[in-house]
This record gives sequence, C-alpha cells and structure tokens, in this order.
Amino acid sequence: MKKIILTGGGTAGHVTPNIALLPALKEAGYEVEYIGSYNGMEKGLIEKEGIPYHGISSGKLRRYFDWKNFSDPFRVIHGYGQARSLIKKIKPSIVFSKGGFVSVPVVLAAKSLHIPAIIHESDMTPGLANRIAMRGAVKICCNFPETLKYLPEGKGVLTGSPIRQQLLHGDRQKALEFTGLTGDKPILLIIGGSLGSVFINNAVRGAIDDLLQRFEIIHLCGKGNLDHSLDGKTGYVQYEYISKELPDLFAAADLVISRAGANAICELLALHKPNILIPLSRNASRGDQILNANSFKKQGFSYVIEEEEVNEKTLSEAIHYVADHKDEYKKAMADSGQMDSITKIVNLIKENSL
Repeated sequence: MKKIILTGGGTAGHVTPNIALLPALKEAGYEVEYIGSYNGMEKGLIEKEGIPYHGISSGKLRRYFDWKNFSDPFRVIHGYGQARSLIKKIKPSIVFSKGGFVSVPVVLAAKSLHIPAIIHESDMTPGLANRIAMRGAVKICCNFPETLKYLPEGKGVLTGSPIRQQLLHGDRQKALEFTGLTGDKPILLIIGGSLGSVFINNAVRGAIDDLLQRFEIIHLCGKGNLDHSLDGKTGYVQYEYISKELPDLFAAADLVISRAGANAICELLALHKPNILIPLSRNASRGDQILNANSFKKQGFSYVIEEEEVNEKTLSEAIHYVADHKDEYKKAMADSGQMDSITKIVNLIKENSL
C-alpha cells in the first residue's frame, strides 16, 4: 500500500477539498496521513475523519507590518525541519497540498527529500503561500482556465475543485422536516460564511417582507448574528451555522446567495444552483473573490453584486431577476461540462507517485 501525505489549513477552504479526496484515495490503495498546524481548524476536521494527524509549527507571511513578521519566519523554519522529519518517518510516495501557510514547509521539505508534491490552487490567481510552494511542486491543479497563465509552464493542470460527494446526495424532504418550512414556495438559501456577513444579513432582513411574498427563506447568518425579533416569522428560519444538514438544505434550495470563495462557488456549479454571488471586497481580502465571481458571471453561471452595492433594493432586485431567469443559469451550468475533479486529481496523484 502506497502512502500519501495531505496538507493544508488555516481555513475550511484549505481542508474540505482534501477531505473530499479521501474515499477515492483509499479506493486507489493509498494510506493517508495529514500534516497541519498544531491547533488550526484542520486538526479537528481531519481527526474526525479518522486520519492520523501531525501538527507542526507554522507562521503567516503577511503583506503588512506586524511584529509577528519578525518571529514567524523562525516558526516556518522550525516547521520545515519538523516536516522533513515526518516525511522521512512516514515515507510517502507523494504529497498533496491544498494550500495555506502551513503547507509551505511541507511542500518544500518534500522537494528537498525528492518526494513529488502536487498542489491545488482554488482561486483565479495564486495566493502567496502557493506562489512560494510552486517551486517544490511537480504539478499545480487549478479551478479556472484563466489561472493557467499564472503558473509555471508545463506544471498547470485544469482540474476543478474536489467536491464533497455528500453534497450531491441531499434530501429535500429532510430539509423541510428540519426547518419546518412547507416548500409551497421556492426556497432561498443565504450563506454568508461561518462568520456571516453584516452587509448580507442586513439587506436580507430589510427586504424580508417583500421576499417572503414569493419565497421561503433559510438564512445561515453566522455566529452571533441571529435576529430574535424574527423568530417565528412564517416562511423564515435562521441558523448561525449548519454542518450535517447542509446537503439537505442545498437539495431544498431553488436559489442561493453566497460569498465567492472558490470552493463554495464550485459546489454551486456542481449542484447547478442558480445563485447570486457577493464577493468579499478588496478592503477585506486580496480581491480573489471578486475575480472568482466575475469569471462565473462571464460564463453565465452567476449574478454578481459587489459588496459596496448591496442594500435592500439591489439585493431584492437581483433575487427576483435570477428567479425569473433560473432556467438560463441552470442550462449554462449544465452545459459547462463540470469536470470529475476527484478522478482527475487522483489520476494525477497516481501518475506522479514514486
């Protein structure tokens, strides 16, 4: 049995695609181990999957002044040494990285030990961690055709993003039972991320009476963002966060409002869900969500509203527009030839393993 080390962490987007690969990797005969940070969110997610987990020291490489910029390079160097030791001990045939700063020392340590590494870049343009890790990779997977021009010649492969297969098998009836909604009207699902979005929450709640005339609403508003004045309002349910029931909620949704993180929008594409994307502004990110969203808009998959333009009126108009043109969005997504990303990535892993 061959061994593979998976790495990536810092956000769910750097972990869930790795989790999506697990069944196919095991079926292909790989024994999987994981390297992440000591206490990052990846630790709990991976241990829940029953995968051996190894924590290493990690630091963040910032583009702005912070006193930690002076100490974090030493953490990265320490993590590099730890990663080398772990790789020597585990003796993997290959390393697969989903990115995040913890992955950098792992990929570079693999290169120093002549272990092939494949990395995956979800966004339109590579983030800093993956730009550093590229020099240690034999192949670089990506989601968007536009990304290939940013990658070293001969290394880029358009694969799409691995999608958690359970998302494709949700049960609409279970969602109705869980939420208490009737399903007599189209269901609008709002996902603002684990922390929620004040912009999106306020706009939805400001337009709620108008929206409830046409839709039932499931609102995932983020931790600490429940509005108890709306408790019991007919046709509207709100939750801080949903995990286990999310596939069922997707199955029930006729239209989705979401941020434009690469993994999130790839899931919407795979599910063929008409959607409105509200990307994080450049003030809150490096602008990758704006690029992601505009690519999906250009391909006819999504309606896009810039965060600065979000208010009750613009959001309500967008929702009604997408609802009226839902079949056009569904056709564009169905015609996209959504790739079997998991099969393509696992084949790359098999082809490049020692």
